[in-house]
Amino acid sequence: MDIFNVLNMIGGLSLFLYGMHLMGEALSKMAGGKLESVLEKLTSKPIFAVLLGAGVTAVIQSSSATTVMVVGFVNSGIMKLGQAAGIIMGANIGTTVTSWLLSLTGISGSSLFVKMLKPSSFSPILAAIGIVLLLFSKGENKKKDIGEILIGFAVLMFGMDTMSKSVAGLANNAGFTGLMTAFSNPLLGMSVGALLTAIIQSSSASVGILQALCLTGAVKYSTALPIIMGQNIGTCVTSIISSFGANKNAKRAAMVHLYFNLIGTVVFMAVFYTANLFIDFAFLKTAINPAGIAVVHSLFNIGTTILLFPFSKQLVKFAELTIPEDKNVESVIDTISIDERFLESPGFAMELCRNKAREMAELTNKAIKKAGDLLLNYDEKAVKEIIEMEGIADRYEDVLGSYLVKLSSKNLSVADSRSMSIILHSISDFERISDHAMEIALNVESMKQKNLNFSEYAYKEIEVLVQATNDICNITLESFSKYDDNLAIHVEPFEEVIDTLTKKVKENHIRRLRKGQCTIEIGFILENILNGLERVSDHCSNIAIELITITDNDYNTHEYYKNISNEEKAKFDNEYRELLNVYAPKLSDDMITL
Repeated sequence: MDIFNVLNMIGGLSLFLYGMHLMGEALSKMAGGKLESVLEKLTSKPIFAVLLGAGVTAVIQSSSATTVMVVGFVNSGIMKLGQAAGIIMGANIGTTVTSWLLSLTGISGSSLFVKMLKPSSFSPILAAIGIVLLLFSKGENKKKDIGEILIGFAVLMFGMDTMSKSVAGLANNAGFTGLMTAFSNPLLGMSVGALLTAIIQSSSASVGILQALCLTGAVKYSTALPIIMGQNIGTCVTSIISSFGANKNAKRAAMVHLYFNLIGTVVFMAVFYTANLFIDFAFLKTAINPAGIAVVHSLFNIGTTILLFPFSKQLVKFAELTIPEDKNVESVIDTISIDERFLESPGFAMELCRNKAREMAELTNKAIKKAGDLLLNYDEKAVKEIIEMEGIADRYEDVLGSYLVKLSSKNLSVADSRSMSIILHSISDFERISDHAMEIALNVESMKQKNLNFSEYAYKEIEVLVQATNDICNITLESFSKYDDNLAIHVEPFEEVIDTLTKKVKENHIRRLRKGQCTIEIGFILENILNGLERVSDHCSNIAIELITITDNDYNTHEYYKNISNEEKAKFDNEYRELLNVYAPKLSDDMITL
């Protein structure tokens, strides 16, 4: 084996690893967070968790990615540790699919059908289809994703083929044969397999490298067996690294993964080599092929799952004993976070951001409703709750803003990019709504401390404005939660109605002030409250317009009103008059002109 063979092997290995990375990323992107959402929701029964873990891993071609997601789920409180154990077991089964795909490199035969099954035959066809989809599918992201998957698979197989050809000369190399014989020592073979997998952080990739080497004919079952066992231990490094900086349960999930593979390996090795002392398995001395490696890999992972599945609760308890609970209790604000591990699955990370943004929107909606109720029925406890909600809304804005900035550098679909823009533009408005809710609550508290009260007429007018404000917040929340730009169109007429109502309530207050029915001091508080309600409607309008313009691919909100058609303007005016007719008659006098 000369220097050129070494260079070819390095190049083949590089292409192999890159192809696996490219295919995995494209598969995750195409899934768009759907597979992760399935993992999150459908893990109530342990057997379902195992099947889902196997299915998702088989699709995204990476048990490491699945276990990292699970660690993130547990860290975020989305999934319980018991559910995570089943998915981790299933992930070990799902990862064996890759070894079966790679075993196609060992196919030999002279018939056309057999030749077409060889990666060197069909990979160029897949690459050609992939490049056509990638270059000529303008704006069609799913086709581009499929193109990336095909190209990734072709690169992976080409790299595998290049590696296999570059090491073919090692079959008659005494040094290489001696090295492979040394690895037949179970402890040494396990150590090498674990170390290689820990370095490249992919058991699928390390199994692929072993399959390429076995094509030399110099790798026997006695050598491959302990290396495969070690590879299953080495793959745990990824989940352990991902648990650094996470909470206790996330660290425990990583330990469940380690214990599962470690116990399975120890039991398998002990039983197998003990039996070998009495039976002397002859096949250990024969050369292994890629299909044989796939068989061993599958049998071990399926067997370990069958063996340890009944003891999944004990694995969880073992992990809990290893990492005991501490007594520190986090505040609600501290627990609002989105795990950065999900940045490697942009589609699902975006779905988490959408969920957090909806939570924030619901929180601020609840805060403004509480503030409105407070205006009509004072409650000291409610004031504290509104102040706490404002702090939580601030935390939501910080977390979402920071996370979305990091996520923006990832490869997102067009739909996810729009979602990101809508959320980034809207969270500051939601945060300001919570600010106004708190300001209203503090103004009401100040009134009570000074023993001040609005007049009967003022209370009736405030009640009308509170109702209108609650209604516009409800429509805004629903349109934002559903990303419904058709519903968002109805927000702006509401905002204009609230502006008109606020103006007339202020005029009515001035009349009462002139008649001596109200004081200047209470007037200042009323002014603050009215301004707060009006500003809430303004922020609702901002959110709705952002939703409409971004959904329509028109990011210039300042030009929104200039571009609406006469027909749209007529609809707007009609809806404005209809809404005004609903709320205006409820005010304390007939001074409003419709």
